[in-house]
Amino acid sequence: MDFEDIRPYTDQEYKAAYYRLMNDKRFEEAIVQCLPDYSLAQFKVDFEAYHTIDEVQVGFYKLFLDAFIAQTTKGLSLSGIENLKQGEAYMFIGNHRDITFDPAILQYYFFITHFKTSRIAMGDNLFTTPLLGEIAKLNKMIKVKRSGTMREKFENTQKLAAYIQYSILEEKESVWIAQRDGRTKDGNDITKHGLVKMLTLGKDKDLIETIRDMKFTPVTISYEIEPCEKLKARELAIKEHTVYKKQPGEDFNSIKQGLFGPKGRVSLVIGKPLDQELNEIPETISNNDKIQLVCQMIDKQIYKDYVLYPNNYIAYDILNQGNTCHEHYTEEERLRFEQYLQMKSQIQDVSEEKMRENLLKIYATPVDNHYRTISEEN
Repeated sequence: MDFEDIRPYTDQEYKAAYYRLMNDKRFEEAIVQCLPDYSLAQFKVDFEAYHTIDEVQVGFYKLFLDAFIAQTTKGLSLSGIENLKQGEAYMFIGNHRDITFDPAILQYYFFITHFKTSRIAMGDNLFTTPLLGEIAKLNKMIKVKRSGTMREKFENTQKLAAYIQYSILEEKESVWIAQRDGRTKDGNDITKHGLVKMLTLGKDKDLIETIRDMKFTPVTISYEIEPCEKLKARELAIKEHTVYKKQPGEDFNSIKQGLFGPKGRVSLVIGKPLDQELNEIPETISNNDKIQLVCQMIDKQIYKDYVLYPNNYIAYDILNQGNTCHEHYTEEERLRFEQYLQMKSQIQDVSEEKMRENLLKIYATPVDNHYRTISEEN
């Protein structure tokens, strides 16, 4: 199958792409804005010492992530790398809160632990300009095509599935993909049945073994403050009454807000690859039922691994009009979060009450999922 229109650049192609970038003023402007102590001239010098995309990522793009982490977070907690083995390829399935930061932090974890970075399945909304497209393909991003006729969408799904399977099983290149199309807007992290079905497309006869061979591995990211919370809450409110239509440039603005917006503390946990638990799935049930059980296994790890902050517990208590979680926060923290909610709920085209409700859901739902999962285990 021809993967030319969706695959990232190879080590044989990246040099020419970077030479094109060096002639793009916007690339230089991005360096100046994000790395004031660095320059395009310095990059040109450093670039000549790089021989692979991985080397450019570790030597150059890590500088960007260092800057974003230092400027927009209050600390980064990373764990779970011990669940992986060097040299093996994994199908990382992550909860999805931010367009670029979610997979970027996973790559950052690989940078600092000397693991090879993964490919990243990313919607074609991140390829909206030639500059973004070049940067995406240079950072191992696989284009997920979402538009077209029903036939075109099906063909695109077949191609995407084939390329991801080829990446992991043949090329031994790990892949990250979000557990659902688009970011979760209400805080409810749910692995979509259609995602797992897509990833195993064409492998119906060996469904469970394919999942085992691809090493499905949950990845959980948690933000103390969601940088795009206000945009999400507004979108949810508008969808209650009408079809939500994205405005031109909206995705790009979300990308910028996700990168530059404050996030508080951030946690990323790499879960355990699905393996032994797959043996618990009965062979006699349908593939659809098997896929549903796999989705539940992924969700269970994400709910358990989600790091809950005071904001989450406070939102849970406010939404449920109780004090179940009061031991996890102080009155000062609650007052500060209440004031924060009031500020974020002020918007022209949505009522303050609805904005507040939706913002509370974003933070409270992970608590509900975590408690329910723990309760079911006990």
